[in-house]
Amino acid sequence: MKAMVLTKLCNIQENKTPLELMDITVPEINENQVLIKVSNCGVCHTELDEIEGRTSPPQLPIVLGHQVIGKISKLGSKIETFDINDRVGVAWIYSACGNCRFCLAGNENLCINFKATGRDANGGYAEYMAVNADFAYKIPDFFSDAEAAPLLCAGAIGYRSLRLTELQNGQRLGLTGFGASGHLVLSIVKYKYPESDIFVFARNIEEREFALDLGAVWAGDIREHAPHKLDCIIDTTPAWMPIVEALANLDAGGRLVINAIRKEGDKESLLKLDYPQHLWLEKEIKSVANITRQDVIEFLELAAEMKLKPEIQIYPLEQANEALVELKQGKIRGAKVLKIT
Repeated sequence: MKAMVLTKLCNIQENKTPLELMDITVPEINENQVLIKVSNCGVCHTELDEIEGRTSPPQLPIVLGHQVIGKISKLGSKIETFDINDRVGVAWIYSACGNCRFCLAGNENLCINFKATGRDANGGYAEYMAVNADFAYKIPDFFSDAEAAPLLCAGAIGYRSLRLTELQNGQRLGLTGFGASGHLVLSIVKYKYPESDIFVFARNIEEREFALDLGAVWAGDIREHAPHKLDCIIDTTPAWMPIVEALANLDAGGRLVINAIRKEGDKESLLKLDYPQHLWLEKEIKSVANITRQDVIEFLELAAEMKLKPEIQIYPLEQANEALVELKQGKIRGAKVLKIT
């Protein structure tokens, strides 16, 4: 089968072709797994973190991709929940132990044995992938394959981030960064919290215009101050500087939720954090770590209910490197999706 494979870590600004198109063996499955013929796979900033070595080291060589859509082509002998040709998705959570205190409490995203799709096991930048059936999700009929792909990470992690803000209808929400996840969160907020105003901070004018088109009441540069103090802010940027800027925009008692698996460079920005301006008056900072299966299930149901259609850009599998380089350069409008078959 065809696959785009990462064989070594590198700086994508120096090596613009980190993935190599290879012909590799179709995976075998065990009794608890399904084999998926992949049709589409979303491209995520976390893949840049993997390529450039900011996450836990991937198991090289590795097939990246954790926003996977396809049809089941083979069933393990113990599988009773799916049939051949069922359309399913796979998200960032590839597996968890199911027995630790975190898993038992419904927080499997914090499991010490958490395994990530496309990092700890081969993902969806390939024609086939194998996964335990308990970590595959039926996809609502409303979505095309390409539309469904970004829902599995950008959408699900955005949904979890929004839940962690504890936003109430009528409160003001800020979004720092406006890529695949941000544009989906904005749509969710307008649906669930119609009296809440949304303020967007983005580094380029195209992203800001896109946010206004989708219903943000204000959009400015990441270093700008919003016209009002905000109750909650979700940060989806890869850098440190926006954290300090976001804290300055928070109202007393406000909460900043950081939706990023890693931050890159620019750590000296944290030295500019001024306690009275940025943290005093009971402001909070909370990180988002991975997602649970329940996040994915709940978000897919909500997305179908609200008929949420992500903005997508489609690339053939062979152009995965191009999509990743554009993501690194900030050329973003919605979500990038690879068409596999």
